[in-house]
Amino acid sequence: MIVSMIVAAAENNAIGKNNEMLWKLPNDFRYFKNMTWGLPVIMGRKTLESLGKPLNGRLNIVLTRKGDWRADGVVVANTLEEAFAKAAEANCKEIFVIGGAEIYNQAISKADKILLTRVKANFDDADAYFPEMDPEEWKLVSSLPFKADEKHKYDYEFEVFEKVKSEKFRVESEN
Repeated sequence: MIVSMIVAAAENNAIGKNNEMLWKLPNDFRYFKNMTWGLPVIMGRKTLESLGKPLNGRLNIVLTRKGDWRADGVVVANTLEEAFAKAAEANCKEIFVIGGAEIYNQAISKADKILLTRVKANFDDADAYFPEMDPEEWKLVSSLPFKADEKHKYDYEFEVFEKVKSEKFRVESEN
């Protein structure tokens, strides 16, 4: 099962403030929906609350430390490992971690792929950030840039990163 993370982040890795996004990019919303449709999505409780309801067409797994927390239309997990196990029960090839910042920080070391919409701006007043990607661990495999227009205030780019497999891993895997 491929563990992917999907996020829109500014050049300074800002992703939100006061549990809200810092921009509106309609094409990014469509991209997000198209990439995650029909697949499990893992999110933190605060992310679900910011959405207002579970995402249609996807298995919604909510990660929370509150043991008695429940919500309609979601599967609750108390650890990232439990969330991955519940996603695996859906018997799918790929799952998506969709935020927020704390969940991204927990999941980045376990992810295989990152779908990053890079918003070409900085937001110094943000209070939530995507973790730094170590360039030794992540390789950019595709990039599709877009210019700002009447519906998109900022230039942005759809980038896909894959985790770099070490030589040691490759040799061991081939045996």
